[in-house]
Amino acid sequence: MKFSQFEYKRPDMNQLQQDFQERLKRFESAPSFEVQDQILTELVSLRNHFESMQNIVHIRYTSNTEDAFYKQEHDFMDENGPLYQGMVSDFFRALVKSKYRKELESHWGKHLFNLADTELKTYSPEVLEDLKQENRLKSQYVKLLSSAQIEFQGKKRTLVQLMPFTQSPDRNIRKQAVSAHFGFFNDHREELDRIYDDMVKLRTSIAKKLGFSNFVELAYNRLNRTDYNKNMVKVFRDQVKEQIVPFCNNLREKQRVRIGVDSLKFYDESFSFPEGNPKPKGDAEWIVAQGAKVFKELSPETDEFYTFMVENELLDLVAKEGKAPGGYCTYISEYQSPFIFTNFNGSQGDVRVLMHEAGHAFQVYTSRGYEVPEYQFPTLEACEIHSMSMELITYPWMDRFFGEDTDRFLYDHLAAAVKFIPYGVAVDEFQHFVYENPDVSPQERKQEWRRLEKKYLPHRDHDGIPFLEEGGYWQMQTHIYRTPFYYIDYTLAQVCALQLWKRSRENHKAAWQDYLELCEQGGSLPFTELVNIAGLMSPFEEGCVESVMSEVRKWEAQIDDKTFLQKT
Repeated sequence: MKFSQFEYKRPDMNQLQQDFQERLKRFESAPSFEVQDQILTELVSLRNHFESMQNIVHIRYTSNTEDAFYKQEHDFMDENGPLYQGMVSDFFRALVKSKYRKELESHWGKHLFNLADTELKTYSPEVLEDLKQENRLKSQYVKLLSSAQIEFQGKKRTLVQLMPFTQSPDRNIRKQAVSAHFGFFNDHREELDRIYDDMVKLRTSIAKKLGFSNFVELAYNRLNRTDYNKNMVKVFRDQVKEQIVPFCNNLREKQRVRIGVDSLKFYDESFSFPEGNPKPKGDAEWIVAQGAKVFKELSPETDEFYTFMVENELLDLVAKEGKAPGGYCTYISEYQSPFIFTNFNGSQGDVRVLMHEAGHAFQVYTSRGYEVPEYQFPTLEACEIHSMSMELITYPWMDRFFGEDTDRFLYDHLAAAVKFIPYGVAVDEFQHFVYENPDVSPQERKQEWRRLEKKYLPHRDHDGIPFLEEGGYWQMQTHIYRTPFYYIDYTLAQVCALQLWKRSRENHKAAWQDYLELCEQGGSLPFTELVNIAGLMSPFEEGCVESVMSEVRKWEAQIDDKTFLQKT
């Protein structure tokens, strides 16, 4: 069934509560495991229906934030999502107390109970209204960014539509585009500061009401991090500082020489070659068609998956007015359908983001046999292994998109994958600072961001752009506002994906089988166990980052980037 035919009907929350409570009572008084197991299936079905409606609303609203009907339905979900979360909390409470827990664990998997224990720490009726307000603040932020109409070269453009100009071969255009982009943020700085300050104080209050000393602990539980903690994350960040930051400084110096500038400025960072970055050789429709060829050749599984996505209108790819920024993959369980949302803008990033989101979608398509919502996707850092690895595993087919520019694209893509990691850990350390010091002023937060830029991104030169010089760059990172602490996940996953990249260079078929097995597990296991199943080294393990970087350094040393200058 095509996505346009997916039926949306606003859930009747009173009826849902009644149905939920009636089944929970039967669940708790069930006379046998068999009866309780059947009722558990019914509860899962209720959950999948509500979450399917929720996801349909999210897709249709973000596709057009000006749609009055879905704006109203999105507001409804913001208001009632916390109420539903309360029902899920009641469900988990009954689950962990079940007298047939051993049998249920055997049938549904032990990890569901670990997740239930974690989720129970994140909700109580006391914070219901606070959670509704948190959703409202998130929506204010998204709406603000979606409203951008920036005058540039005689035309009004959204933030996404402005991005290609930031990679122009003309340095003046790059600087003008970056200045215009952050000019929008500067014009709305007071509102951005107000929204975030309200968020920090509200989240801190929620955490304390739930018995946590600060929001950091609550955030880790919200993200279902059952097998690692902030101390382990710090060990990883320290490895990045030692092993990756110096390498990235070297890459930046080579980039400076390659593009022929005396000093690399912020607006040069995304510009890799003097004649311009590689671009796909066709438009969005052409890219989708080339994707079909890639996934057909990659494996029978990916061929089936991608055909399903295209035929059922499950790709929303092109930037347009009123469309929310960013990209995501979600899953409508009642239709067993992944959905990919992103904003193509004519740059090489269009191919990268298609492969990235296809990795997410392929995983959930592959593991769609899992009924429980918690098993459909794994926790976020494991999710990102699927997406980032798909970008790397499809390297042998990038010539279909970039033709004679393929080598330049591959060099730029892998270099960017590594250069991203220090930025990712800076975002993580920043958020730890913010929520461990919730009473600092907006200006002090920005000063801390500048300190972290100098620690992890010492090459960065903002060239006097006021908003950036003052430390405001992080305010364009939507994750910081919408899903706090969801960012280190990308860096952990990147280190795992680079291990699969190494393996694919040695034996592509074997690497694909490891990847496929990882996807098939869905979210049935925690991060470190999924990493182990794929035969990867945990990023928290001492020496992991050094091992990965040893292979990257070897790869980079074999490439003379000056040869790229001869290509046109």
